[in-house]
Amino acid sequence: MGLRFAAGIIAPLLLLLAAGCSDTPDMPAADRAPPAPLLYEIASADGSVEGWMVGTIHALPAFVEWRTPALAKAADSADLLVVEVRDLSGGGAAAAIYAGLAKSPGLPPLDQRLPPELRPQLAALMARGGLAANDLAADETWAAALALARIDAPGDPANGVDRALIADFAGRPVRELEGFRGQLAIFDRLPEDQQRAMLAAVVRESTSAVRDPERLQRAWIAGDAAMIEASTRQGILADPALRAALLTARNRRWAAALGPLLAGDPRPLIAVGTAHLVGSDGLAALLEAQGYRLRPIP
Repeated sequence: MGLRFAAGIIAPLLLLLAAGCSDTPDMPAADRAPPAPLLYEIASADGSVEGWMVGTIHALPAFVEWRTPALAKAADSADLLVVEVRDLSGGGAAAAIYAGLAKSPGLPPLDQRLPPELRPQLAALMARGGLAANDLAADETWAAALALARIDAPGDPANGVDRALIADFAGRPVRELEGFRGQLAIFDRLPEDQQRAMLAAVVRESTSAVRDPERLQRAWIAGDAAMIEASTRQGILADPALRAALLTARNRRWAAALGPLLAGDPRPLIAVGTAHLVGSDGLAALLEAQGYRLRPIP
């Protein structure tokens, strides 16, 4: 169960976890708006182009067309790719890392880690995922939350934008900001009360996901920064401690690492979950605070 979401492990909990389509997935292609994912040109104060940055979705249906001419040009022009996690194969090493961090003996039953009023929703969510009551009993609370977040998520990580871009950069350098172990460690370090708040938010939001699982997919494909930014203050990220751990603190670490990289000679294409780009504490704003000029590319 755990490695179903090995690609972009945090993205599902940041509410931008799957397909990019302008309307419902079965809408004819001719009726869909052309894709316009968030893409920025990054320039220094003198106007010299230092790189590009695109907001990604970590899982997609196979048929979704997301490549734009501007993104293709940026990918062709870049000297290297920067992603959250470089190895998305989910192979033996990743399985061992996951098992070492996510499993613990003697944990309370999963439903006992939730408020009583959410237990019926948990049972319904697990039933939709084909899970028995004890299937996640050995999972630490954060790991159970991640597994449950994938149940109603449309799309397939095999079709994710980050995975496709990594393939495009075969023969060119690919650097990672965190890596698989690093992302899991963010969850593993959360205090148990925050892990339980995360689990409760996943279960609570599962009803909304069933009603309209593609609502944020539409925002991604349209490049709707306002809706994406609003989504980073809902659900799990409405909790200030979780928002700091899963989003804003990571943005600050990434911006600190990206500034010197952009100042060097190789020009990167930075490809990270779209939730990280937007808002006053997003990567675009943080890089601008370092003196870089970011220009949206339609």
